[in-house]
Amino acid sequence: TVSWVGQYQVMEQAAKRLELVIPAVILLIALLLYFNFKNWVEVAIILLTLPLSLVGGFWFIYWLGYKLSVAVDVGFIALAGVAAEFGVVMILYLDQALLRRQARDALRTWHDLRLAVIEGTMLRLRPLAMTLTLVVGGLLPIMFSHGAGADVMKRIAAPMVGGMFSAALLALLVIPALYALWQKRRLGLR
Repeated sequence: TVSWVGQYQVMEQAAKRLELVIPAVILLIALLLYFNFKNWVEVAIILLTLPLSLVGGFWFIYWLGYKLSVAVDVGFIALAGVAAEFGVVMILYLDQALLRRQARDALRTWHDLRLAVIEGTMLRLRPLAMTLTLVVGGLLPIMFSHGAGADVMKRIAAPMVGGMFSAALLALLVIPALYALWQKRRLGLR
């Protein structure tokens, strides 16, 4: 018989654990989001956009020539957390802008809804840009580091560096668009 031991064995065990942990974490995130928003549509908007936010991380990993590994998986898990945070905060800003317009009785048409969504998105633009700059700026020294442990740390940081850009674009473009379409249908606006 042939038995592989060492790093391969550790990688196989970690992959088996991740097969259980990732769905459990996604379910836990969905429940926490529901407790926060009390609305499954907003939860679905955030969860459906999460895979799209990982695209930048995959492209960056491919560009660097890294293979998928446990370290890269950890980086993607961290990226998914930041992307979910982007989505949650964006929807909170959009909800607040919508409520402000409704309080002023200025939400009667599709145009009014679009203005509310633009207002909420623009209010979120600066904090999102600051978060993006902080995370990428904080991880760039790791990407250029050398020495003991640098190879593993680069593989953890790489998905986050690449994915932060796609996550930010997604939060600024796709989430507001989906939100506007959902609210248009929910409110029956024309």
